[in-house]
Amino acid sequence: MDEFTWISAFLLGLMGAPHCSAMCGGIVGALSLGTQPVVAKKSRNIPYVLMYNLGRLTSYTLAGMMAGGVTALSSRFVDLNHLQLILKGFASIFMLLLGLYLGGWWPVLTRLEKVGSRLWVYLEPVGRRFIPIRNLRSAFVLGGIWGWLPCGLVYSALIYSTTAGDAVHGGILMLSFGLGTLPAMISLGALGIGLQTFLRRPVWRKLAGMTVIGFGVYMAYTIYL
Repeated sequence: MDEFTWISAFLLGLMGAPHCSAMCGGIVGALSLGTQPVVAKKSRNIPYVLMYNLGRLTSYTLAGMMAGGVTALSSRFVDLNHLQLILKGFASIFMLLLGLYLGGWWPVLTRLEKVGSRLWVYLEPVGRRFIPIRNLRSAFVLGGIWGWLPCGLVYSALIYSTTAGDAVHGGILMLSFGLGTLPAMISLGALGIGLQTFLRRPVWRKLAGMTVIGFGVYMAYTIYL
């Protein structure tokens, strides 16, 4: 996995901030409110926000390892280089679709989110058991469950992680993506609705969409280099 791969994964997470705000802003707010019985001052919520996100990134990393591991197992039957080229082409298509989704031009990935919602039906009730949050361990576990929330952005990153070729690099790629989402998620936890309103402006959605489309075009181009 070259340097461009994990940097592009990080930028994918970073440019997904408007989508993260719309998708997870309410969840972040609810999690912060869920600490109120224990944490009286808002400034003291920060360790809890950090633990939510640590749990979320742990889930992303595990999912990336599974995706990369599937590629490694498949390489026993198909040449790895050929398989990676195929997966890279598939990932570039998903990047283009994700860009259209983020920009609000074509919400095609909502169909994929509906598929993922079948798993979320079982996980969401488990998460409720940890609210209100009484300690950092509960915050971490709840964040880990949150990491499996149906999300077209995350699914696109997972498709990208299959190109890594093995479990370790797949995990690193998803971790890089998760780190890219951190600025938005931590800021939402600290600033709340003010940042959420700012990020929901159409100009940011369209900028994010065009940038991700650019990634997709470049990724498709590199296949033929």
